[in-house]
Amino acid sequence: MRAMSSRAVLIGVSSYHDERLPGIPVVPRCLNDLARVFADLAPSVLLDQPDLSALSAGLTAAMAGVEDVLLVYYIGHGIVGRKHELYLGMPGTDFDHPVFGSLPYEALRERVLDSPAATKIVILDCCFSGRALGEPLADPAGAVVGQLAIDGTYLLTSTESNRVSLILPGESHTAFTGRLLRILDSGIPAAGDYLTIDEVYRQLLASMISEGLPRPQKRGTRTADRYPIALNRAATADTVEALRDRLTGALAHARAAGWPAAVSDLQDIYTRQSRLLAAGDLELLRTRAHLLFAQAATGDREEYGGLINDLSSVQQGVLGEYKHPDLLITYLYMSVCLATVEDGRDEAVQLLHVTVPAFRRLYGYGTPPHQPRPPHPGPLPRAHARRGRRQPPRSDQPARGSGGHPRRHPLLHRPPARPNPG
Repeated sequence: MRAMSSRAVLIGVSSYHDERLPGIPVVPRCLNDLARVFADLAPSVLLDQPDLSALSAGLTAAMAGVEDVLLVYYIGHGIVGRKHELYLGMPGTDFDHPVFGSLPYEALRERVLDSPAATKIVILDCCFSGRALGEPLADPAGAVVGQLAIDGTYLLTSTESNRVSLILPGESHTAFTGRLLRILDSGIPAAGDYLTIDEVYRQLLASMISEGLPRPQKRGTRTADRYPIALNRAATADTVEALRDRLTGALAHARAAGWPAAVSDLQDIYTRQSRLLAAGDLELLRTRAHLLFAQAATGDREEYGGLINDLSSVQQGVLGEYKHPDLLITYLYMSVCLATVEDGRDEAVQLLHVTVPAFRRLYGYGTPPHQPRPPHPGPLPRAHARRGRRQPPRSDQPARGSGGHPRRHPLLHRPPARPNPG
C-alpha cells in the first residue's frame, strides 16, 4: 500500500445540538483506533467539525494529492429525508428538517467522485433508515443503498434497516466499528498477508449475524473489492523483532496523536510479547512502562501511577542498578505523574534533578534518542493526593515494601554514581 498517495479520511460526530439526537461519546475512541489500524493510509481525523464549511475545508486538505486509494469513513447519526435521500448528521443537524445543518450524502459522493484516486472506499457507520417522518419505510435499505454507489468504489454500510443501536451496553466502540476493529486487530487466518476490503466484509457479516446484529451492506464496482486495506495479523507470525518494530510505530503514533490514542496498540503488543518473553524480560518490562504511562494519560492516574512505581522496583531488581536507561525512562514517567499531584511536585522535581543529568551522561544533552517525550497528562484529581492510594512514596514518607520494612526511593536517597570509564 502506497501511503504517500493514499489517504484515510475519518469523519466522526459525537455531539449534537438537537436533543433528539443523542450524543455518541465513543466516537473519538473509534476514530483514534481506526487511525491506528489504517496507519498505512496516512489517516486524517475530522472530529466534530462545527459546520459544513469547516468540514469541506478539512476534506479538501485531506484529499489533496491522493491518487492511489481514498478511504472515507463516517461515524454518527444518519437521517433519511422525505425522498429517501441520506443525510449524515452534523453538530447542527435539525432532526425534523435534516436538510438544514446536515451533510447530504450526495454532496460527499460528488466530492469522492471528483477525486482522481484509482480506488475509492466509503464506509458508513450510521443508522439511515426509518428516520424520515419517524416511521418505518417500505424498503428503505434498497432505496438508500442504491443511490450510494460510486464507480470504482467499494461502499460498506453498517446496516440495512432501522433496527440498529449505535452502541451496545458496556462496549467502548459502536457495534459496527468495534467488530471491524476486532477483525483488523486479530486478522483472518485463512486470508493472505494483507486483508482485502471484501474479505473484511465477509468476516464482519458472519460476526454480526452470529451476534444477532443488523447485517452490513456492501456495493462494489470494478476491482475495488480486491484492494488490501490492512496487514493480516493472523497470517503474520509474531516475532520479537516484528513486535519491536510495532512498538516503535506505536510510540511514534503516541507522539503524533497523544498517548491515549496508543493504549490499544500498546496493550496488544504487550499481550503478544508476553507469549514470547519471560516475565522478567527487560524488553517486556520496557513495553509495560510505555503501556502504563499511556493508560495513566487516559485519566486514571491514581491506579496507573502506582503501578509505574511498582514497576520501577521490579526493573531495579532485574537490572541491579538505578541508572539503566530503561529504569530512567520509568522514573521520568513517574515524575510526570507526580507533577500532576499538588503535593507531589517537589518529589517530581527531585526525580528530574537526578534523571536529567543521568540522561545527559548516557546520551548527551536531552532525552535519549528513539524514546518518546512524555507529554503532561493533565491535572490529577485532588482526591488522589488526599487518599494516597498507590501513590509513589514521597521522600519524607517512605512506603513500605512487601516485607513490611520502609522502602526508600532509590533515586531520592542514593547519590548519583559516575558512569564507568569506557
